[in-house]
Amino acid sequence: MQNDINKAVQVLQNSGVILYPTDTIWGIGCDATNAEAVKKVFSIKKRSDAKSLIVLIDNINRIGNYADAVPDIAYDLIEFSEKPITVIFEKAKNLARNVINKDGSIAIRVTNDDFCSRIISRFRKPIVSTSANFSGDKYPQSFFDINPDIVDKVDYVVKWRQEEISSAQPSSIIKLWNDGQIKIIRE
Repeated sequence: MQNDINKAVQVLQNSGVILYPTDTIWGIGCDATNAEAVKKVFSIKKRSDAKSLIVLIDNINRIGNYADAVPDIAYDLIEFSEKPITVIFEKAKNLARNVINKDGSIAIRVTNDDFCSRIISRFRKPIVSTSANFSGDKYPQSFFDINPDIVDKVDYVVKWRQEEISSAQPSSIIKLWNDGQIKIIRE
C-alpha cells in the first residue's frame, strides 16, 4: 500500500491523473486545485466540463477550507451518515475553477477510506473523485469493470485493492443551502 501512496502522490504533485479505489467505487482523480489536471480528467471521461466534479478531503475539519459557508448541520449529516455521503455546498473556494459548478457550488465528500485518507493527507490538498467510466456509461463496481481505454489514459493505476470484487455503490449526494435547507440528489 505504501508504494501506491508514494507513487500516487508523486503523480498528483506533477499534475497527473490517477485511477484509484475510494470509499465507494473506483475513481479517476487529480489535484482539485490544478485546473490543467482537472481538464485532463474531463478529457479522459469524455465528459462535458459543464458538469462539476466531486472533491475528496481527508478530514471533516477541512470542509471550511473549500466551502465558504458550512451550515452546522453538515457536520452532523457527514458524521452520522451510515454510508458515504457527498454534500454540495453553495460557495466553493480555494479550488480549480473548472472543478466548481457553474452556480459556484462544490460537492465535497470526507472519505472514510484509509487508503484515500492517507493519499490526501500526504498530498495536503483535496483530490477529484469521479467514477472511472466514460461519461454516460455504467460506473464500475470493481477494477475489472473499468474500460481498458480509461486504464490506458491515466498517468498511474493504483494496484491496491484491484483484486477485490464488490458490490460498491456511489455515495449519496445531498445539496445543503446555507440556510439549512436540504435536497436529496442521489440516495
